[in-house]
Amino acid sequence: MSVAADAGEGIVGIPHGETVGILGGTFDPPHLAHLAVAEEAREVLGLSRVLFVPAGEPWQKATRSVTPGRLRMAMLERAIAGNPAFVLDAMEVERAGPSYTVDTLAALVTSGVASDPWFILSSEALAGFATWREPERILELARLCVVPRGDSPEAALAAFRGRFRVPEERLAVLRHPRLAISSTDIRARARAGRSIRYLVPDAVVAFIAEYALYVADPAPAAAPANL
Repeated sequence: MSVAADAGEGIVGIPHGETVGILGGTFDPPHLAHLAVAEEAREVLGLSRVLFVPAGEPWQKATRSVTPGRLRMAMLERAIAGNPAFVLDAMEVERAGPSYTVDTLAALVTSGVASDPWFILSSEALAGFATWREPERILELARLCVVPRGDSPEAALAAFRGRFRVPEERLAVLRHPRLAISSTDIRARARAGRSIRYLVPDAVVAFIAEYALYVADPAPAAAPANL
């Protein structure tokens, strides 16, 4: 399901009052671990929907070239097709300037789309949470669902708990799946002409081939006009 909304507008496809999970990221490209994590969170936390929010201008990736947002959205739309609980939102891609989680959460909560949502992030992201814009405000706006990425999340969790005071009921830790799939590695494999099958959905494999993504660096400056 694909939708687009400006900040403060209701998002079509998510009835107000439902328990929503939010999974942000660059999704360059979206891969099977993203989908597995979203499905695990949906099941374990009893989520009605998982909202995928691709970053527009990710401030944490300013040192590298990022594939245009429209192309990443098109890949993500293909990746989540077939799961009615997965919803794509274009808020950050359509918003000018750097993408900050606190702004997106505030817009979703203020609009009534997501009331006290679960924000899903990796243990790797949690380790750097203190560097994010207004981390305390993020914790007011949303509950956190931490997903391990390969290694044990205990060190990141200990550091987080030492810095922030969060009630246990507002912090969930998924123990599975531990899929160490990396978008960075997928881009490198594609650039080297190696197979990325079984790392990303088949529809995304086909899209990457159709638009010749990741065969050169830097990424294309703009998406084709038909996207």
